[in-house]
Order: sequence, then C-alpha cells, then structure tokens
Amino acid sequence: MRTAEVERITGETQIKLSLNLDGSGKCDVKNPIGFFDHMLKSFCKHGLFDLSGEIKGDLEVDQHHLIEDTGIVLGACLAKALGNCAGIYRSGFFIYPMDETLVQAAVDFGGRAFCVCNANLTGMPLVSLGQDGKQSSFQTDCFEDFWQGFVNSAQCNLHIDVIRGRSDHHKMEGAFKAVARAIRSAVEIDPRRNGAVPSTKGVIGK
Repeated sequence: MRTAEVERITGETQIKLSLNLDGSGKCDVKNPIGFFDHMLKSFCKHGLFDLSGEIKGDLEVDQHHLIEDTGIVLGACLAKALGNCAGIYRSGFFIYPMDETLVQAAVDFGGRAFCVCNANLTGMPLVSLGQDGKQSSFQTDCFEDFWQGFVNSAQCNLHIDVIRGRSDHHKMEGAFKAVARAIRSAVEIDPRRNGAVPSTKGVIGK
C-alpha cells in the first residue's frame, strides 16, 4: 500500500492528512468550508484515493491560508507516498466534461514544480454550508492558490485549462475531477517498467 501521513502546524493553520494512493475513493476530512469539502471529495472519488484528517485555520482572516496550506499538505502526501516514483507511469492527462464545461489537466511527477492554471473564473465567491451547518463561502481566488501549493510540495508539473464553461462551480469541480484522473493515470504502476525509475537520468528530480 502506498500511503503517507503529513502534518503541518503554523501560526495560521493546523492540518493533518493521511493519503492512500491505492484506495477506493473515500474522503473523511473534517473541513469547515462546504464547497472545498465537496472538491476534496470529488478529487478522491474520481482519483480512487482515500483521504482522511482534519484542516483548521484562521478563517477570521480569510480562506487563503487554509486552502493553500491544504494544497501544500496534500502535495506532500503525494510525494511521500510515491517515494522515488519507481515503476509508475509518471505522467497523465485527462479531459473532463461537466455539462457546459470542459476541462483538461496534464501532470508530470518529474521532480520539478511548475503550475499553469487557466480556470477563467469570475472571482465571485460561492455561498454554501459548512459541516457545522453554518453558512460559509468559497473564495474562488483561492482555487489557483490550492493547486500552486500542491505543485510546490508534490514537485510536479500541472497544467489546468478550462476550455469552455459558464458556471464557476462546474469549472472548479471539473478541474478537480480532471486533475484527479490525470494523477490517477500518472501514479498507476506500469507493468512494462519492471520497477524502474521513469527517467533517463535514473532518478527523479535531479
């Protein structure tokens, strides 16, 4: 089982996540932001990853710290679970249709961090309920912050492009699903590779 647990505690956030790359799509994360909880559940369901833990932060400031730091911790979990990346496909690509929206995502776990995010969001927050039943909103300008944090700690290239769409909800959800499917393809074991590191250098990230 390729699993990892990462905890990050700062003056702004307290985040602890456990990830199983070879799971069944279960997400059990205590999350105070309703829409963000929906996104993490979509990511797990479509990537067939199991994720559990709790995220807390200074929401009295705004959502940036919590959302970005969650991306950092999730990316760190991916990197830790993959280790030296021996035997995996390494790169993956997926195009996800969601009603009027079409999103493409491509990822490469090559040891270098680079994020391109063309989501074409309106910037208007989405209002929802948190797990405590209280009204909350999702700051759409934090969407890219999440993926940038993820990429920095996962040490991967990630390109997200919303090809077309109207609803910010669909654009972001389609992106989480597309990225999940791309990552799922990238981290699967390639039976023809026979456990070798997928790099002409013989090592990832150097």
